[in-house]
Amino acid sequence: MNDVKTVHVIGAGPAGLMAAERLAQAGLGVVVHEAMPSVARKFLMAGRGGLNLTHSEGMEGFVGRYGAAGATVAAWLERFSPTHLIGWAEGLGQATFTGSSGRVFPRAMKASPLLRAWLGRLSGLGVEVRTRSRWVGPRLRGDDGRDGGWVFQTPEGERVERPDAVVLAMGGASWPRLGSDGAWAAMLEGVEVAPFRPSNVGFDVAWSEVFADRFAGQPLKPVAMTFGDQTVRGEAMLTRYGIEGGAVYALSAGLRDAIERDGSAVLTVDLRPDLSVEALAGRLAKPRGKDSVTNWLRKAGGLSAPAVGLLREIPGELPAGSDKLAKRIKAVRLTLTGVQGLARAISSAGGVRLDQVDEGLMLKAAPGVFAAGEMLDWEAPTGGYLLQASMASGVVAADGVVRWLAGVSPAQ
Repeated sequence: MNDVKTVHVIGAGPAGLMAAERLAQAGLGVVVHEAMPSVARKFLMAGRGGLNLTHSEGMEGFVGRYGAAGATVAAWLERFSPTHLIGWAEGLGQATFTGSSGRVFPRAMKASPLLRAWLGRLSGLGVEVRTRSRWVGPRLRGDDGRDGGWVFQTPEGERVERPDAVVLAMGGASWPRLGSDGAWAAMLEGVEVAPFRPSNVGFDVAWSEVFADRFAGQPLKPVAMTFGDQTVRGEAMLTRYGIEGGAVYALSAGLRDAIERDGSAVLTVDLRPDLSVEALAGRLAKPRGKDSVTNWLRKAGGLSAPAVGLLREIPGELPAGSDKLAKRIKAVRLTLTGVQGLARAISSAGGVRLDQVDEGLMLKAAPGVFAAGEMLDWEAPTGGYLLQASMASGVVAADGVVRWLAGVSPAQ
């Protein structure tokens, strides 16, 4: 008689696939449901510009990237650290390297080879992946109180499953066209879900038409951006609606919260982070000669055309003295007036509140049901931190399932 217990994973993104791998390695029967026609669409999209797997930053700084959820995510990373993730990728034949920024990438710089190898491993472990299988909710309990099962809509019609445990890994609410639309939040009875908010997102700026026409789509690099007590070096992209890019995303949580609270936020931009005010002032003290102001700022100040444009876009005349002008270049105050929505956000904040799950990520209101990935209420900047925590949470949820099925409490 076959007494192998079966676990269904709902959602075939990084968290769900990692949970499926871990569960299958534990000897459980695993079925993965994906509502879209193919798996890991957001993962593949993220890899188009070079898949950022994780980061080489020290663990104290690494954990700090998760803000209020840092202590919880730290426990996940103890189970599946950046070192574990790198070893996992290399075990799939995908060599990695660490870039100058500290970010870790596969040498192929793409997500597709890694995903193909991963799906091959899952197939070898006996994992069944069902695409176009959308969870539409549990059936009502019968008169005898028996659970009606998990209901999925498939191309063949409605299908009811009664697994021994379930891992929910359906993502947050960003990039909904790729599958993570947050619709599941209305189906979790008795579970508190924090409202979804955009994270790693661009911000609105009231550019003049002239500036937007000329500089939309052009980068600002290198720059240092400061908000509150946090400064980030990197680059940004000017857009018709405002500004986006890695340096902006790293500050997006605080900027978003400030705009929601106050209606606007001031982002300070250092257009020459590699020079001190004094060194820059020395360069600007040289006679301008016959050069236009724009050419002089480009030659003496080392500013790109978009940087000069930004400097002149800010209200007020440019300071006349080299010292004051250097200070302006090193601290351009950019007023952000709004936040782009979830449809344009790389990730989302909100989701199942962390106090709604136990240490094994089982829903306290639903024994045998676990949650992982961006369904949970945490956020992090881009740079490898998102993928690392998502996959680590998949490991924790899978281990939680194994322990629960064995009758072992998470604390043991």
